[in-house]
Amino acid sequence: MNSGDYKYLWQAGDWPSFRYDLTRLAGPLSEVSRTQGLLLGRLADVGMALREQASLSALTEDVVKTSEIEGERLDVESVRSSIARRLGVDIGARAPVDRHVEGVVEMVLDATANCVDPVTRERLFGWHAALFPTGYSGLSKIKVGGWRDEASGPMQVVSGPIGRQRVHFEAPPADRLETETRRFLDWINGESGEPPLIKAGLAHLWFVTLHPFDDGNGRIARAIGDLLLARADGSPQRFYSLSAQIQRERKAYYDILERTQKGTLDVTDWLAWFLDALHRAVDQAQHPLDAVLTKARFWQRFAGTPMNARQVKLLNRLLGGFEGKLTSSKWAAIAKCSPDTALRDINELLAHGVLRKSAAGGRSTSYELNQPPAG
Repeated sequence: MNSGDYKYLWQAGDWPSFRYDLTRLAGPLSEVSRTQGLLLGRLADVGMALREQASLSALTEDVVKTSEIEGERLDVESVRSSIARRLGVDIGARAPVDRHVEGVVEMVLDATANCVDPVTRERLFGWHAALFPTGYSGLSKIKVGGWRDEASGPMQVVSGPIGRQRVHFEAPPADRLETETRRFLDWINGESGEPPLIKAGLAHLWFVTLHPFDDGNGRIARAIGDLLLARADGSPQRFYSLSAQIQRERKAYYDILERTQKGTLDVTDWLAWFLDALHRAVDQAQHPLDAVLTKARFWQRFAGTPMNARQVKLLNRLLGGFEGKLTSSKWAAIAKCSPDTALRDINELLAHGVLRKSAAGGRSTSYELNQPPAG
């Protein structure tokens, strides 16, 4: 059957017998594996505490960005606090967390930390209920913790103003979902023979094509992808975020999905895009890892240096990406202390070699970290 004989992928006579050209994907697969090896190699020689900080950073980004793709903005500090509490990572004072943040965190952590557990309909229902704790999506009441029905008509992905909406995709009828999802879950949990990274890409595509829930399908598809990537990595700890990369390439992501869902069951183009995006996600993970390692080296170097709470607070601000130049007046404002106290704090750190005066001139003296050498 040609793609001209049907409108959407799931209407093909041999659905869901996906096909792909493994020779064309061999290069991207090799590149992703090489990049993953480089990232994991950097983490192999650091302690557990540093790996936990790197994982906390990646998971926080993953939770924030998987919601941002759907137009929802979560408070970063609330997400970080929720994940840190669940992982038992000490981050000092924690931000308040609401039920919605907790729900997204629960889903992402269950997918990754329990990646070896089977994916069942009950587990997916639990993720869905966690995403929508009030039973509403925005102002609309939705069916939570169960497959969608067609009380409001077919499930369609649309854009544009009411009256001039464009239909990008229509999902399979609701009465097919029990059969379709059972087949999908049997494949997820079975030994299907695909390379693990290919399986992650196919699972993402297959689930969003089924679109089995009233809302939250994209977030759950990405969680399933994360689960399979964690299985492929052989580790429940995450150090990179595919969701963050998808958010950076959101238009391209939706474009390739739409083309694929209106094409043939040869999904090589989708898998090539997925692997390339995954490659870029692993590359991007080097940046927050650099920050985590830089901060750790700094505190290891000055572990024996006596410091008060104000000094520790300001140094962590500098290590976290301080905007502008640090002056004694800024120190006083941030630490909520007098100018004399600020100057005394700074002079102590200058004497210990923790800070140095900036070479750049200006109307007032500024200071910067005396960074340890890279390595």
